[in-house]
Amino acid sequence: MELRQSKRFPGRLTLLIYRKGRLVASGMLRNISRQGLFISTRNPNLDLNQDVEIEFHLHDPDVRGYQRVDATLVRCSPNGLGVEFKEQGDNPGPELRSLLRWVRETNFLIPSGLRRHAALE
Repeated sequence: MELRQSKRFPGRLTLLIYRKGRLVASGMLRNISRQGLFISTRNPNLDLNQDVEIEFHLHDPDVRGYQRVDATLVRCSPNGLGVEFKEQGDNPGPELRSLLRWVRETNFLIPSGLRRHAALE
């Protein structure tokens, strides 16, 4: 039984993962919700409950440069990592709002077969 608090949206975006200001991994966004996201990546040297920063670039003329959101690692699997955002609730920060909006707006660009796969991760 799935106990998710909010709907996940599939997405495709390169992400960088930082720990204490140092780059530790890169990966691909697979799905996102208001609570967190899943990153497809290989064997980063991270442990559960570690604080990380997720960096991204949206390639959106309204959002300039790279942005970061603070998160906590809550899931490690052979397919990647699950992180929970530290900013949650009804009023997330501007970086997280930009990321959520961008994923929702570009979701239609992802082939439907990949959308189903991303929702299962």
